[in-house]
Amino acid sequence: MRPQSSTTMSIGALLADRYVVKSPISRGAMGTVHLAFDGTTGEEVAVKRLTDITQVARFEIEARLLSFLSHPRVVRVIDHFNDPSGYFLVMDLVRGADLGQVLKAAGKPGLPVDVVLTYAHQTCEALDYVHAQRIVHRDVKPENLILSDRGVILVDFGVARELDGEGPEDIGTAGVGTPRYMAPEIFAGGAVSERSDVFSLAATISTLLCGELPRYGDRRSLRDRVPEVSVELSDALRAGLEFMPERRIASIDAFAKAIGRPLREREGASFVRSVTEGEGRPSLIGAVARTAAGIFDAAAASIALVDPNSQELVFKAAWGAGADEIVGVRLAPGTGLSGSVASSGEPVFVADCRNDPRFAASIAANTGYVPNTMLIVPLNRGDQTLGVLSLLDRRDGGAYQGDDVTRAALFADLAVEVLSVGPHVLEG
Repeated sequence: MRPQSSTTMSIGALLADRYVVKSPISRGAMGTVHLAFDGTTGEEVAVKRLTDITQVARFEIEARLLSFLSHPRVVRVIDHFNDPSGYFLVMDLVRGADLGQVLKAAGKPGLPVDVVLTYAHQTCEALDYVHAQRIVHRDVKPENLILSDRGVILVDFGVARELDGEGPEDIGTAGVGTPRYMAPEIFAGGAVSERSDVFSLAATISTLLCGELPRYGDRRSLRDRVPEVSVELSDALRAGLEFMPERRIASIDAFAKAIGRPLREREGASFVRSVTEGEGRPSLIGAVARTAAGIFDAAAASIALVDPNSQELVFKAAWGAGADEIVGVRLAPGTGLSGSVASSGEPVFVADCRNDPRFAASIAANTGYVPNTMLIVPLNRGDQTLGVLSLLDRRDGGAYQGDDVTRAALFADLAVEVLSVGPHVLEG
């Protein structure tokens, strides 16, 4: 068992010299959410306290990414910090009733189909955006969908699950959430993916329609219980609840189409930042950085190119934490870990950046992001080094190793190919 802090917060307690705890909002196996007063802004906020006190790096990496989310249907993470008593996430206070409460108050036993589809479409908008940023919610259920005056808002990301459970046995014994909302692969110790959220959303929609949770492997048609449901919706929910993830609807976008509420105009701020090319469109190397970050489950990724005139290293694209600040930054030849790789043409992996003499502290000061671990591979074309691909931190809290270099080099080769065929742009 991992050491756990108390899940209680004292009323009137001052956290981080800023937040005054006022009253409890909710309580679960992973911790508590309290209403608090933000002394800096004068606003009321929601403070979630997580209970595992052993994995500072993992919490900081995930919380930092969540703080960059910006979408009208996703709760805003304002702050994150830790002290000896635990980890804390500070979020906007979303006023309204969660969909579990709505179902309990108005279900007969379920809610009307059109109403549920409206809630489902709004949730798809939130999850589609979150997944585009390479984040999986991990805890989609009615209680984490708040019906506000702006419609449904997705709240309470499953950071606590990553911190508090080492495997399926921890999830089962800890009583995390409501098990039947969770995709079966989570219990089996498999990879958590977008398909996991598809399963949870399908289970949520089925619950809102029927008034009760679906059971794993239940092959009955939803129309047997809710005759108003169309054949298409029933089939879509069955496909979303497939036990094996490879048989499940693969994405939230596809799921939205399957339930008859396709996503159209997308909102929200992307984590990708890049120097634009032609008509203000982002460069394709931004997509390469984003994909590399996703494959490595990195907290950030960037691509920098050598300026042929000054030999400086210029950051052209980035994804994740610090992306806004790093694009356009120039490093003098040989400066920092990235500069050293650009000069030598040889990859580098560093387990502890903060104690590596090559680490460019000035970059960290500008971006506000000091990584724990980094992997940097050169963009080599023959004997010439065009630039570098950098991966910062792993979201599991581990360090990059030599085995990661070969995989990262594949993305470096892709970036070189993009550069060699001309000023391509990312379309769509």
